[in-house]
Amino acid sequence: MSDASTPGDAEPEPEHDHEHHHDHEGPGYATPQAAIEEGEREKLAYVMSLYVGTDVDASDFVAVVDLDPESETYCEIVDRIELPNRGDELHHFGWNACSSSCHMEGLERRHLIVPGQRSSRIHVIDAADRRNPELETVIEPEEVFEYDLSAPHTVHCIPDGEILISMLGDADGDLPGGFLELNDDFEIEGRWEPPGEIEMNYDYWYQPRQNVMVSSEWAAPKTYYPGFDLEDVEEGNYGHQLHFWDWEDGTVEQTIDLGEEGLIPLEVRFLHTPESTHGFVGAALSSNIFHFWRDQTGEYRAEKVIDFEDREHPDWDMPVPALPTDILISMDDRYLFGSNWLHGDVWMYDISDPANPRRADSLSVGGTFGDVQEVQGRELSAGPQMIQLSLDGERLYWTTSLFSSWDEQFYPEEGERGSVMLKADVDPRKGTMELDEDFLVDWGECPDGPARAHEIRWPDGDCTSDVWQ
Repeated sequence: MSDASTPGDAEPEPEHDHEHHHDHEGPGYATPQAAIEEGEREKLAYVMSLYVGTDVDASDFVAVVDLDPESETYCEIVDRIELPNRGDELHHFGWNACSSSCHMEGLERRHLIVPGQRSSRIHVIDAADRRNPELETVIEPEEVFEYDLSAPHTVHCIPDGEILISMLGDADGDLPGGFLELNDDFEIEGRWEPPGEIEMNYDYWYQPRQNVMVSSEWAAPKTYYPGFDLEDVEEGNYGHQLHFWDWEDGTVEQTIDLGEEGLIPLEVRFLHTPESTHGFVGAALSSNIFHFWRDQTGEYRAEKVIDFEDREHPDWDMPVPALPTDILISMDDRYLFGSNWLHGDVWMYDISDPANPRRADSLSVGGTFGDVQEVQGRELSAGPQMIQLSLDGERLYWTTSLFSSWDEQFYPEEGERGSVMLKADVDPRKGTMELDEDFLVDWGECPDGPARAHEIRWPDGDCTSDVWQ
């Protein structure tokens, strides 16, 4: 049986008071259940938007998207925080504080930490005014390279108010990667882990009550920057391991090799309940989902629990893998959601028993095989990619860009037409999803030209950034 229990203080802005009614002093919510009960419906989204790999000569930007159905600008990009340089390749981002710091008096979930994957430049955006955030400061790449790190990826706040960023390469774009730590003044504090703890890096998640962090692997930046190359698979240049860390010491306690069925373990999630040691990771290239957990001896185990079959397509010389590039866990820890970027579907599994996920539903939309290939007459260029779920688990959103050079390789139309953001209405009681064909946000209509869209965040916390201590 599952061990899942089903259980800030920024200035108020006109339409949405993000000071929650809770009895703690810091940002976020006291528990995952409080996030469900106290969180309001999402009315805005922040979305990574980029021009890297397109014909448009413009800087990347953070899009502010109106998600309020009662608004006149519903489904529109209502603000763009344009960044000062070109070629950053915005990818993943995070908050300076989340529910892990809900005990920290005076700390606010106010600043977005926005790295450039290719540039290694780190932007700090003040989002006190949720509808009109402003760029506050920039950490230039040379400052990052001093710590022999590059290619920032996952941003998590940590409970004492500092910020930890996974870095995929060294200063030259080779291995090993590591972790960069920022202090609460957004200055580089230093390298978080002793150098040499790992070779490859990608995503990570921590569970402070269990004193554990888990990290996954993609490859060296120089390997994945140009695009996917089958020779890199044959030469062993892609990752296939999970690393379990002592959270307080910042050292690797255990490494699990997932083997050929665990190639490129990307997004990695613990269940939200802070007592749990169960989690999941998607192995993109092997089209598998692994469940991991700590057993009675204190060792972590990992087992493949979901397998997506390859599919034949007349335009492909080889069977098309599903490429599950993103996963998330609903705030009540009942459902695991994910995207199959190449096949073109989003899916949900009931993980009430995490060792035996049960398929609940899926939607076939976009991608190579999707049943739905256009919405509101807008032709879809790629498959579902980055996903985000409402706190109440009733609305699933997704965008369609993976990484500029990989987009160009598998869906070149994505750079010409731009990305879209789509939505499904979810019934968590029945375990079903239905595509909302009235919802479409189109990055093909941006003023400077079509742009790509990647990760999504809510202003007041979400299923992929909040951690509980």
